[in-house]
Amino acid sequence: MIATALLVCSGACPTPQEPNTLSEAERAAGWALAFDGETAAGWRRFRGEGFPAGGWQVDGGALRKVAGAGGGDLVSERSYQDFEFAFEWKVAGGANSGIMYRVSEERGNTWETGPEYQILDDTAHRDGRRAKTSAASLYAMIAAEPKTLAPVGQWNSGRILVVGNHVEHWLNGVRVVAFELHDEAWVELVEGSKFKNMPGFGKERRGHIALQDHGDDVWFRNLKIRDLDFDEERAEALFNGRDLTGWTHHLRDGAAPSAVWSVTEEGVMVCRGKPIGYLRTEEDHEDFVLRLEWRFDPVTKKAGNSGVLLRQIGPDKVWPRSIEAQLQSGAAGDFWNIDKFPMQVVEERTRGRNTRRTATNESPIGEWNRYEITAWKGHVVLRVNGEVLNQAWECLRTPGKVCLQSEGAEIHFRRISLTALDA
Repeated sequence: MIATALLVCSGACPTPQEPNTLSEAERAAGWALAFDGETAAGWRRFRGEGFPAGGWQVDGGALRKVAGAGGGDLVSERSYQDFEFAFEWKVAGGANSGIMYRVSEERGNTWETGPEYQILDDTAHRDGRRAKTSAASLYAMIAAEPKTLAPVGQWNSGRILVVGNHVEHWLNGVRVVAFELHDEAWVELVEGSKFKNMPGFGKERRGHIALQDHGDDVWFRNLKIRDLDFDEERAEALFNGRDLTGWTHHLRDGAAPSAVWSVTEEGVMVCRGKPIGYLRTEEDHEDFVLRLEWRFDPVTKKAGNSGVLLRQIGPDKVWPRSIEAQLQSGAAGDFWNIDKFPMQVVEERTRGRNTRRTATNESPIGEWNRYEITAWKGHVVLRVNGEVLNQAWECLRTPGKVCLQSEGAEIHFRRISLTALDA
């Protein structure tokens, strides 16, 4: 059951927020309206141009699918990689629909690539008899539980969270589905489902959000989205390409940073690797997407070791309390837990403090690679050259430093930027 609390106000109670509007707090946290309540701006036909001439309409501040009128599925004009999508929905008696995400238009139907948040009248539609096809489920794969639905014709609130390979479905304030794309359990789910012969299902790293035309009356409103991707326009350069402004250091035996770190005329930060220690940001960072490029010495092409330390807290020491995103040659994408930093990882790939990556996709030694690291609330996602190679969850959420390790070998860094993700 959903717990309800009695609201007691001293003086005037706050006015409920109007549908299809954003509060100042939502704006500050990066939310944007995906539907303005008055026009169909931001939505178009799947594999088509423009909004359908029929079948969908803006009706009383809601985006309505009109029963039996055609129109096809709608997709968001923008595509997304990591995001939160919040929405309200209601259905007519016996109605069916769905919301798909990371949808590609390379296939003939939205559901051939995008997993589905089921929209349904559980009481009258036959799909409501099976938990795995009932409302808010991962359609035909994972049942939504525990859940409480509003009566037919009344509004429900929903939310879809996608961070790396981690996905959650929420219904009326309760998380009802959580799963990991591409792990062993996911592969088994797909193999046992109607999607097993769809080679593109759940494979897209980025895609559209789709609202399904299943032929029934369905209404959507309060469509809000928060993009959790790296944002070039909002990104802060942590490295200016000229000097080490904004950084400080800790090196074994108190060595001077000039003995280890330098900046070339081409805007490359060079770490000689000895003595060991790290360069770290002067400022703390809590929730963010960090993007940087690295390579080992392109002249000697000698393999080496280094790492990016996240949310570093406590006293400076050679191995400070933090989460390490590994940069060792051939192991980029590994996690190392330093000084018992609170975090949860995949047990099957963990030995001691190390959690292995799922694959290796580094460029040849001496060529540039790109790391994109998302630290958001309890989630940390490691992407190497565009591919998710590791994830952690229930990580300690705390302001901390970002550090670049000096660990024995020459390594180069450039284009170090961070997009802050507000709460």
